[in-house]
Amino acid sequence: MRTKQYLACLAALAVSGTAIAGGGPLGIDHRLHYDNSGIWKRGNQNALMYGTIITVGAGALVFGDNDKLGDTFWRSVDAMVISGVGAQAMKYTFQRERPSQTDNPNRFFKGRHAQSFPSGEVTAISAAVTPFMVAYGDDHPAVYALALLPVYDAVARVKTRGHWQSDVLVGAALGTGVGLWAAHRQSPLIVGWLPGGFQVGFVHHFKP
Repeated sequence: MRTKQYLACLAALAVSGTAIAGGGPLGIDHRLHYDNSGIWKRGNQNALMYGTIITVGAGALVFGDNDKLGDTFWRSVDAMVISGVGAQAMKYTFQRERPSQTDNPNRFFKGRHAQSFPSGEVTAISAAVTPFMVAYGDDHPAVYALALLPVYDAVARVKTRGHWQSDVLVGAALGTGVGLWAAHRQSPLIVGWLPGGFQVGFVHHFKP
């Protein structure tokens, strides 16, 4: 899978903007000009995030784990849940202030109200799309276009000062890494913990 190219593209877009000296753990963090308009609007970011959650959750329930598509949806569920827990644990651990709270990217350990590092949304969206790129990308290269979703969200989060550049890069790496793990498991994890009806899926359960 073209994971390296995707992360390189995300990195280039996330750090784009005014060429000034940066800070933070990677030395690249700085505020961009605030832009909460057009495609970058916070409402569009929320629509993408909630749309991803609904699509993955509904797809898993509808198709079950009886075919490749349903199996891939359940692997995305695994990736989103596990990476989401990991991202939230890191937020509570590092307690970094957001660009909307400070212009200093080095303000870590500032209390539980500070939850910038890493980006939970970029983590989740990266985790959601990675199993699909692994499962279908070789046969259908157009599927790799799904990588544009976390790339868009990463840039939007930086532009609206929800996150620093390193926040979205680490989020993308976390989501992609867990997504790769979920995609290469022998079977999806969470569906194995649930009653058998979830494995069947609504489509197959009500099929005449």
